[in-house]
Amino acid sequence: MGIAENLSPVSPVPLYTQIRELLRERILNGVYKSHAQMPSENDMVRTFGVSRITVRQALTDLQKEGLIFKIHGKGTFVSKPKATQNLRRLEGFGEAMSGAGHETFSKVLGHRVMRAGKLVSDRLRISERDEIMEIKRVRYLDREPISLDVTYVPLPIGQRLIREDLARRDIFLILENDYGIALGNADLCIDSMVADADLAAALKIEEGSPILRIERLTFTADRSPLDFEFLYYRGDAFQYRMRIERRGQPHSRPREQMR
Repeated sequence: MGIAENLSPVSPVPLYTQIRELLRERILNGVYKSHAQMPSENDMVRTFGVSRITVRQALTDLQKEGLIFKIHGKGTFVSKPKATQNLRRLEGFGEAMSGAGHETFSKVLGHRVMRAGKLVSDRLRISERDEIMEIKRVRYLDREPISLDVTYVPLPIGQRLIREDLARRDIFLILENDYGIALGNADLCIDSMVADADLAAALKIEEGSPILRIERLTFTADRSPLDFEFLYYRGDAFQYRMRIERRGQPHSRPREQMR
């Protein structure tokens, strides 16, 4: 049975919605593989027996969901599934992704000693004139650049970190396993932005592409601020996930009120 035969012109569900759901199912089931080219609009018009406007509406919805992307002059392609990190546990990027079966490594762009300044001093609870170490890395996932990480740590720790194998090891694991510093928790602030020229070059994306920006302040087990970071993730390739629960349960009505 062809895919077009599953459409119902008498259904109250609009035809573009039916086409969208059929295409989504095929993408999620792997019939259309990641980065595979989708059938052309002309092919879909013939297959489904609908107008080009109907096909385009279905494709537009799928593109908004991030399931497909278009390349001008070439066609429509299936998006690569986004890598996911769970926010319920404090762990480094490499630690989280390798546990999910991904290959990770980093490219250290550079490091420098600098004055803390207003923002970093507030976060690390130090003087604005105190010296800190800034470390910049591009993180790679399955050999593709996924994020630019800018890390600020107190100078004594930074001077040790820059001698470590930061291309292969997470800073969190070095702090805990090598330096004996127990990490406790972290405060995160997540927002979005568009890539400027420097971010676009580092992450090999177009300038103006969506970026997920995370501001993370990590504390030791005794609640001393230790590591302040800006993490810039490609919006087309990464997502955070978390589960939240409603505190408490609704109170049962007294038996006499339920009669």
